[in-house]
Amino acid sequence: MDYNDLISGMKRFGSTKRDIVTSCLGVEPEQVNENVIIAPWWTPNTLPALGDAELISEKQTLTGVWNIKNGDVEMTYIRTGIGAPQFIEGLLPLGLTKCKTIIFIGSVGSLDSNIGIGNIVIPEYSVCGDGVSRYIASDDLKHDPFGEKAYPDPDLLKKTIETTKQICIEKNVEYHTVVTFSIDTIFAQFAHIDTIVNMGCNTIEMETASAFKAANMMNIPMVAILSVSDNTITKKSLISGRNQDEIEYRAFTRRELFPQIILSVFRNK
Repeated sequence: MDYNDLISGMKRFGSTKRDIVTSCLGVEPEQVNENVIIAPWWTPNTLPALGDAELISEKQTLTGVWNIKNGDVEMTYIRTGIGAPQFIEGLLPLGLTKCKTIIFIGSVGSLDSNIGIGNIVIPEYSVCGDGVSRYIASDDLKHDPFGEKAYPDPDLLKKTIETTKQICIEKNVEYHTVVTFSIDTIFAQFAHIDTIVNMGCNTIEMETASAFKAANMMNIPMVAILSVSDNTITKKSLISGRNQDEIEYRAFTRRELFPQIILSVFRNK
């Protein structure tokens, strides 16, 4: 599947490129900066050290678009909503803007007792367990991409790992490079954890497999920086088991370290 095929399909039924961006994002194409942060759930308020955020979409609901300026770095921040179906609607329009670099940020579950809550992880690749990838993996909808690997941009990945390592050492915070599995459901994932671990995955979330695949289609470098929110293996899941110290530590690493990493990556890309 080629990105132009997706755009041609929409144009065939009457949409213009501008229509696509304004409908999906609620902003004009020219309002989107070259540097883009995209998150399923967090808003800029989660990371106040990024800079002052101005809401530029018509209104903030589950989705929203902000522009942020921090010194010499100008960024657009997009909140899409949780899960690959909602996320991809906010990501794919970026191919029609001047966006040149995308940093995905969000939460991830650990499937490894050595990867604790609050740790920062960077996926080396993601394994497809979502349905959205089927629509962008091939021209043939009968092609099933389940289990296929999707990769971030290698150069951006290398720079992000180097930056994260340096900042985490300075702040005495653990970081890991990981393999993540992208699933469509939190409720039903627990019955399949053994299978997912046996596929070589040590983290689990909902969007990065389709996100990496879509970014590659658009030829826009993307990397993901994730915060460990839970650990199923140690019975500290999203459903139960986490203590207050773990929750506060995670809030600290997300609030203090994520902005430093993001700004450094954008400045040195």
